[in-house]
Amino acid sequence: MSNGTGTHLLNVARGGLMGTAEVIPGVSGGTVALITGIYDRLITSAGHAVSGIRIAATDLPRGQGTQRSLVEFRRVHWQLVIGVLIGMAVMLVVAAKIVAPLVEEYPQRSFALFFGLVLASLWVPFTGSGRAWTALNYLVALAAAAAAFFLTGLPPTEISDPNPLLIIGAAAVAICALVLPGVSGSFMLLAFGMYTVTINAVNDRDFGYLALFALGAVLGLSLFVKLLQWLLEHYHHLTLVVMTGLLLGSLRALWPWQPWEEERRELLAPSGDLAVTFGLIGLGMAVVIGILVVAHRHAAREHEPGAIVQ
Repeated sequence: MSNGTGTHLLNVARGGLMGTAEVIPGVSGGTVALITGIYDRLITSAGHAVSGIRIAATDLPRGQGTQRSLVEFRRVHWQLVIGVLIGMAVMLVVAAKIVAPLVEEYPQRSFALFFGLVLASLWVPFTGSGRAWTALNYLVALAAAAAAFFLTGLPPTEISDPNPLLIIGAAAVAICALVLPGVSGSFMLLAFGMYTVTINAVNDRDFGYLALFALGAVLGLSLFVKLLQWLLEHYHHLTLVVMTGLLLGSLRALWPWQPWEEERRELLAPSGDLAVTFGLIGLGMAVVIGILVVAHRHAAREHEPGAIVQ
């Protein structure tokens, strides 16, 4: 297998993991992107794509052509983006059919695995900036962790008939959570009480609701991705400090011992099925460590003399 083909397949696999994560409330696709070492490139690419679309939307009506927008589009890592999108599309469908029912049937064991995944992934943003943390960095991370802990502990609610502004707002926040490590978009919809009504809209093909949701998603993504791109370019270390805190706080949503059947979010002491539960936490950590090792070796090969970076 050539290096180029291997890179394409790896990108598809990364996208597949992100798509699987987004099906499960509490696990973020952004977290998976961070773990697999593509987060910065994805955010930067999305930012350039948003800029290209915005410039084209203003230049074309004025007869100024596409030269400026094409400059932005050429900065996008298209091979990475396309591979990730393919993997996400496929696994979103597969995971909805396979993974989601398993989570509903075996919540304690499923979330134990997710807990281990996110716990081990804390290492990625913690070391990702290449700079030593200061005392202030630790305080900022703890503040971000407290915010994520609070958000993921909000009691579940259900809204059966949301107004249009609420739909747009919830979509904007949920799509931001997609690219922000720590809190998943599906979990934010649960917190807003909009998860069930949104899933029903998809199943019932309620195009009016879906159009409003899509509008909110586009607005949220276009604004938030540019903000993240700017933060990563100008405050990379501090941004990763905050992301570390968000991941740490989000572990609250993944704690395996909660009253899942009663749909409450109380944290309980470990009890019952302890060996399997802790074993799955260990397995989740081992999976992340394995991914990090593979990604590190792949990055090392890409930086070898004569290697072609995809």
